[in-house]
Amino acid sequence: MFAGATLAAVYVLSEGGHELRLAGPVEDSGALPGWPGGYAVSGRSAVADAFRGGRPLWPTAAELAARREDVPAALAPDAALGVLPVGTDDRRLGCLIVVDDTGRGFDTDRRGFMELYAEQVAARLEAGGGPGTAYTVASGAGGTVPPGSVPRREGSQVAYQLMPGQALDAERVGAFTLELRTGRISADARMLELVDIAPGGFDGRVETLLAHAVPDDLPALMSLVEPGKNTSVGRELEFRVRRPAGDLRWLRLRSRVLDDPAGRPERVLGIVVDASSLRPGTDEVSLVQRLSASLAATMTARDVARVVVETLRDPLVGADRVAVAGLEADRLVVTALDPPEPGAWPGIWRSEWRSEWPDTPLRSLPTLAAALREVRVGLVPAGAELEPALAGVGPGGLALLPLPAEGRVIGACLAGWDEPHEFGAEERSLLTATAGLAGQALRRAHAFDARHELATTLQRSLLPRRLPELAGGVAVARYLPATAGLEVGGDWYDVIPLSESRVALVIGDVQGHSAGAATIMGQIRTAIRAYAVEGHPPDVVVSHANRLLVGMETDLFATCCYVELDMEEGDTWFVRAGHLAPLLRHPDGTAEEVATEGGLPLGVLADADYPITAVGLTPGTVLALLTDGLVESSSLHLEDGMLRMRALLSGADPADPGRVADRILGDGTRRDDDVALLLMRYDGMGTPPIRAGWTVWRLPDAVMHARRFTARTLRGWGVAEEADTALLVVSELVTNALVHTQGAVRLDLTLAGDRLRTAVTDASPRAPAKPVAADWESTGGRGLFLVEAVSESWGSVPVSGGKQVWSELAVARGPRPDTAAAAAGAAPATGPLPYGSGREGG
Repeated sequence: MFAGATLAAVYVLSEGGHELRLAGPVEDSGALPGWPGGYAVSGRSAVADAFRGGRPLWPTAAELAARREDVPAALAPDAALGVLPVGTDDRRLGCLIVVDDTGRGFDTDRRGFMELYAEQVAARLEAGGGPGTAYTVASGAGGTVPPGSVPRREGSQVAYQLMPGQALDAERVGAFTLELRTGRISADARMLELVDIAPGGFDGRVETLLAHAVPDDLPALMSLVEPGKNTSVGRELEFRVRRPAGDLRWLRLRSRVLDDPAGRPERVLGIVVDASSLRPGTDEVSLVQRLSASLAATMTARDVARVVVETLRDPLVGADRVAVAGLEADRLVVTALDPPEPGAWPGIWRSEWRSEWPDTPLRSLPTLAAALREVRVGLVPAGAELEPALAGVGPGGLALLPLPAEGRVIGACLAGWDEPHEFGAEERSLLTATAGLAGQALRRAHAFDARHELATTLQRSLLPRRLPELAGGVAVARYLPATAGLEVGGDWYDVIPLSESRVALVIGDVQGHSAGAATIMGQIRTAIRAYAVEGHPPDVVVSHANRLLVGMETDLFATCCYVELDMEEGDTWFVRAGHLAPLLRHPDGTAEEVATEGGLPLGVLADADYPITAVGLTPGTVLALLTDGLVESSSLHLEDGMLRMRALLSGADPADPGRVADRILGDGTRRDDDVALLLMRYDGMGTPPIRAGWTVWRLPDAVMHARRFTARTLRGWGVAEEADTALLVVSELVTNALVHTQGAVRLDLTLAGDRLRTAVTDASPRAPAKPVAADWESTGGRGLFLVEAVSESWGSVPVSGGKQVWSELAVARGPRPDTAAAAAGAAPATGPLPYGSGREGG
């Protein structure tokens, strides 16, 4: 008998679940004369106590006799017994009794082996290989319905009589002990026979046993010998060994870890049984192969879940209801449900429905939690009592599939049937194989999802979060990452407001698809924005960016198209650095490429020239900037792609630039290159601002002339009430520029609607700074405080090597004076008056 026991027998639950009936001895374990034929589940006996309590008992024959239990007279008083529950806490199947009358007793290791053997008995019961030839299991009474059995009616219940020849064969169960500290393994003769090793030829090294396993199964087996991956929870796995004739034998291994007194893993106890009879046949193997091929093509966790659902719904087992979920802490995060309607699932699932799918607390699913904890496939027959969260999933039968990967459970699958469903041995193997394949695919998908999320976060952080609102136009942008390799690349776009009426549009592409390309892209985009905001003309902006990239000591280069647009007049200046030509869709519907001169890509030659091309736009024109991933691929020539793009632009309705962009991108199918697209519809400014400018000469009375110019200009514009405030701002800003800077100073006034903007430009790049504390008795240091106090807003921006300090006031415009009178009193807008003195402002 297995592990040195001299007798063994199994008691199983009878019809109605009120009695444990003797199914008979385990094969070759000897007869059981004098043992009772049954025990009441609610009675006082060691068998009933172990069954109800779910814990093994280890009494002696004398102890049982003291409890006045029926003990065979032939059994010595010092004979040791083991009474072990068969099944799980959620579904008890019966009890296993083992006897040792040799006087050795059951020490810790032998008890561990017996508990593992009880788990094997439960697996055979669930798979339909019952341990006897004459026991019955009532349908709906908590037991299993073994396949291949003959139904017979007993009263109002249907019972099942097992056919002969279904006894458990204890002679085909091998055992081993692995010492984790030394790596030495002790295996009995049956274990060595199963792996085809002669007893005298085993050297006790674990490597010798592993050498007989198929290489593909070694990672799972190695997880048993790594102390860091061992826990006290039992493990179950299947593996293959290559027999001397070349054929394969399937073995099933169950193990558990015993700790030393300090609580550290010390040794592994395991049993191995021949599982070849439970492997699928040829047709089932082809199904598993097709499933494996389908899972190999999946990328994301949702793809994996979709394939599993499609497989379990029809070709594999024909389930009526399937759920696939990932395991996150103590919750199941569902990734696929079929059918997807909330009403098809239990109420607790609907109460937890938070988004597209629910996430369900594992504490509400104790049956599933037990299957996940023990890493075993759970098969629940029709009519079994389940918790509310599972009761409606499979009224005709329910399969609970843990999804294992790398020694841990990462998810679960539930398959339910509406009509009564019988689980055969082949189907159990199919479900086990499906769970194993799905677990590995799900782990791979999680890694892909994590990498994809990292790449997406990096890309989004380097691109503008949103585009600014433009006066006189609407800009939209789209970006699609490449779907091959790392989904991060060097394409970028940007919209840079330069002033209230000027804007810069930029699109570019750094060579390559990598984190390095994305990093260079972020640096170049930031540099171009900085150069543009400083007020440099387009060719200078691109030249500076080119020199920067050359100095980065990188092998990557970048292409770029920079466009500066005057939103009032429609004047546009284009600069290209090795990039595709921009496209224009005119108001009449025609589309064309802008004939622009181009320069070398950025990062090739430090002294490269970048000529400017000027084009005038009319309101209603759509400007399109794009990268080559949109118009060129291995199956699309660049010229054909540009012709296609012009046709798409010509046929699009410019009323909604967002829809135009979506139409150009198409269906977003897989791409070998990333894609960036920037569109702007130029509408023009309905009421253009009114402007006047004055060059301030460095004369003693320069501030007076600036005030007089401002006063005349405001009178001409019909601004009277806020004129004194505006003159104060002009005085302070012009005075600061003359006192604290050198070089030219210019005053610009702009009236846009009800906003008056006063801007003073000087040649110093140093931004103005307010004093930390103002001394109101002093004559200096109060100018910027005054400007801040009277202005709606104010600030400073760099422009062409200098800076511009500006202030905005809210004004009310009155009727403008007679044009001739205003003209007679107006001074030229380009220079100072040649006469006059004093401080008054007119």
